[in-house]
Amino acid sequence: MSTHIAIIGAGLSGLTLALALHAQNIPCTLYEARSAPLNIGGAIMLSPNALRILDTLGVFARIKPDGYAFDTLYFRSQEDTPLDTFEFGSEAKYGFPGFRVYRHVLIRELSAMVAEAGVEIQYQKKFTRVLEESESGVTWEFDDGATASASCLVGADGIHSRVRGYLYPDLQPTFTHTMAVTAAVPTAQLKVPSDGSYGLPVTILNRTHGAFVIAPQQADGSEVLIGRQKRAAQLDREGWDRLINDKEWCIDFLRDSAEDFPPIVRNAVSEISTDKINLWPFYIVPKLESWASASARVVILGDAAHAIPPSAGQGINQGFEDVYTFALILARLNVNDQGEGALRRVLRGWQAGRQERIDQVMVLNAQIDRRRGPKVPGQEDEESKPFELEWLYKVDFEEMVDGWLANA
Repeated sequence: MSTHIAIIGAGLSGLTLALALHAQNIPCTLYEARSAPLNIGGAIMLSPNALRILDTLGVFARIKPDGYAFDTLYFRSQEDTPLDTFEFGSEAKYGFPGFRVYRHVLIRELSAMVAEAGVEIQYQKKFTRVLEESESGVTWEFDDGATASASCLVGADGIHSRVRGYLYPDLQPTFTHTMAVTAAVPTAQLKVPSDGSYGLPVTILNRTHGAFVIAPQQADGSEVLIGRQKRAAQLDREGWDRLINDKEWCIDFLRDSAEDFPPIVRNAVSEISTDKINLWPFYIVPKLESWASASARVVILGDAAHAIPPSAGQGINQGFEDVYTFALILARLNVNDQGEGALRRVLRGWQAGRQERIDQVMVLNAQIDRRRGPKVPGQEDEESKPFELEWLYKVDFEEMVDGWLANA
């Protein structure tokens, strides 16, 4: 199969897909609506499954000096007593630690590597609509009236995907009336022991006010993210827009009821700068029947195809799994082309395999939520057992893809 892939969206998923395709000698072009790479946003958490992919592509070595490595997430009560732990990585067990790095650092290095690979990125190219699909390719239009063609068009354009809008014209992501309100402050402000006896990152659970998160960032851990979730079901779209566009209220929100939390929280919110605040609205997308068009020439992945709640920290990590396995599937198809309809067949197998992984993550999310919520009589023993995470963190993606193809 002669293949040239067009990628809509030069964010984390799109850039990583371009590198993964390049590694498989599959030509591609990126199209981005913005005029330049996105250089804003807070830090993200990468687990060993994603770091294995980034390491294979040569990315991890380039971001490692700018990120914070850790293994364990800690959970504590409003009285500041330990409640639970969750393993987010382990170099000894999984080959990689958990890793926290600013989004703009990852975008910077991915963009540089894409340029070094000779992959073209066309900026100020906003996808509007598909004009035609055939058995051999797809043609589409941009908002400037220009058109382009490729053998496959991939929507890596996020939760508000325009490409998904072509596949599902009546579907809109559902806003959950919740957003994460976060800020960055110096770690010294926490006034915790410097010997590591107070485990970080930590989530402090409060029965009345919800959770307060504190997570180190920067390579030396000299800065922490602090954050809470804002819920307001009574607000309409305009009300939420006012909140998103005005960060002055965020400081008061982060400080609200701090006296009902342990001293570490009161210290964390004592000094906050508005230029260090980030807001992250939560949306959900229903489970989709297909991530591809009938001809399989238009495909969506990442947040465009599925939205994963943050309980297990797997949103962007599963996006990286999507793009890497998609590139492997196309490479296997090029080598073992079985004629007309082969692309449809292998993409069905790819989606089925990816959906099975995502379903497992959703089960894990539910288990975590139960552990963090009110205790149910009779479930205490089950809820105290360590999570078994090798299936998630220690995975051979090449072997996995070969299994999907064998069953497709």
